[in-house]
Amino acid sequence: MLDRTQDAAVRNAAFDWLRAQVDQHGDVLPRTLLAAGLTLNGVRVPLLGPQGIFKPKVLSAAPLSITTAPDGPYDDAFGPNGLLRYRYRGTDPDHADNRRVRVAMRERLPLVYFHGVVPGKYLPAWPVFVVGDDRRGLTFTIAVDDARHIWSGAVSGVHDDRDSGRRQYVTAAVRQRLHQRAFRERVLDAYRHQCAFCRFRHAELLDAAHIVPDAEEGEPTVRNGLALCKLHHAAFDRYFVGVTPDYVVQVRPDLLHEKDGPTLVHGIQALHGARIAVPRKAGDRPDRHSLERRYQTFRRA
Repeated sequence: MLDRTQDAAVRNAAFDWLRAQVDQHGDVLPRTLLAAGLTLNGVRVPLLGPQGIFKPKVLSAAPLSITTAPDGPYDDAFGPNGLLRYRYRGTDPDHADNRRVRVAMRERLPLVYFHGVVPGKYLPAWPVFVVGDDRRGLTFTIAVDDARHIWSGAVSGVHDDRDSGRRQYVTAAVRQRLHQRAFRERVLDAYRHQCAFCRFRHAELLDAAHIVPDAEEGEPTVRNGLALCKLHHAAFDRYFVGVTPDYVVQVRPDLLHEKDGPTLVHGIQALHGARIAVPRKAGDRPDRHSLERRYQTFRRA
C-alpha cells in the first residue's frame, strides 16, 4: 500500500540531493555516487540499483528511478510523439517491477530517469512521469516535466494531463542534452581525458569539438570528434588552426607572423606542424575524410 507521506518525503529528499550533486559535479554523475545515494532519517536511500526499474527499501509501492544502460538505443528510445519509450522488465507484463511502474502511473508519482552516457556515468532527468502503458509492445511511455511548473513539494495531484505539449517540449530538450553529453563523454573517454593538441588534462576545461559541425550535418560520433581544451576548441572553431588528414596541426599563416604575448606564442604558434594525440583504438581515431573536408574549409578561411 502506498504511504503518501513517506513517499513524498523520500522523493523530495532525492530530488533535492540530485540537484545539489548536479550543482557540484555537473549533470553527468558517476554510478558509484548514485548507488550510494543519500541518508534520510538515518536510512541510506540509493537512487539506482542493478535493475533498470529501482525501488529502494524505504518506498512501499512504486519505484524511485528508471535507468537506461549506456549501450542502450538512442533515437529508438523515443516514439513518434517525442516521448521516451521505456522497455518493461522482461517479457511478462505482470512482473513485479512492471506492476510497480503502473502504481507510479496510476498515482501520478514523479520518478528520476537515469540515462547511461558511457559505462559508469549517467545523466539524470527529473521529474519524469509514466504517461502510457503498452502491454503488447512491452513499453511504458515516459514524459519529462519542468519542476518549476509541476513540483510544489507534494506528490499527489501535481500531474496535469492538459500539459502534454509542455512535456513534449521539455522531453525534446532533454533528448538533445542526452546527445550532447553522450558525445562529450565518449570523445573525452576515447582521448583519455586530455586535449588532442596540448595534452591538457583537467576535464572541467575540456570540450568535445565536432570536426564536421552540427550545422553541416556532422554526426555526434567519436570519429567526428576531437577532445580539445577551451582555448584550442575556440581556435579550431574559428579557423585559427586546422588539422590535416594526417593528424598534423596547421596554424593560419598570418598568425605565425603576428607578434603578441605568450598565449599566442605557446598556445597557438607552437602547435604548427605538431601531430595531435589520437585515441589508442583505431576505430575511435578521427575520420580522415571528415578531417579533409574540414581542412579544406580551414584553407579557404
